[in-house]
Amino acid sequence: MRTGNCTRNTKETKVKTIVNIDTYEASKISTGVGFFDHMLELFAFRAGIYLEVKAEGDLYVDDHHTVEDVGICLGKTLSESLGDKAGIARYGTAWIPMDEALVQVVLDISGRGMLVYNAELPSPTVGGFETELVEEFFRALAHNAGITLHINVTYGRNTHHIVEAIFKALGCAMAQAMAITSKEIPSTKGVL
Repeated sequence: MRTGNCTRNTKETKVKTIVNIDTYEASKISTGVGFFDHMLELFAFRAGIYLEVKAEGDLYVDDHHTVEDVGICLGKTLSESLGDKAGIARYGTAWIPMDEALVQVVLDISGRGMLVYNAELPSPTVGGFETELVEEFFRALAHNAGITLHINVTYGRNTHHIVEAIFKALGCAMAQAMAITSKEIPSTKGVL
């Protein structure tokens, strides 16, 4: 079983994440940020993984520390669960429509964390969630998971639809990339 976990305790947050890539069951997610919880549930469902997230943060300040620290912890958890990455497909691509919005996510589980984020979100908030935190979350996730992650919003008018499509597309692309397709490490270098 490919599993991982991370605990991160700072003066601003307490975060614990658990991932099981090879087993899907309903996720257990509680960050105190409702919209963010919903997006993480969508990601886990589309990735076909079990995800547990428990976060307590200084939400009286704002959601930034909680969202970023969940990204850090989830990235580390995904990296741990993939181990030496032997046998994985490595690459994943997904195009996801959500009503009027269309999003593309392309990724490489390369061991090199990088985010390219081409998304203009029409509204600064969705249900009280600050949409600038979407980029912060994905930057923290990509860096700590060692994933080269490209997010491209082709078009869309409804911010909720755009963000939802991004999280769903990430899940679908991760499912492809994490799939076991051989016994070899997917690199001519012999290591990722």
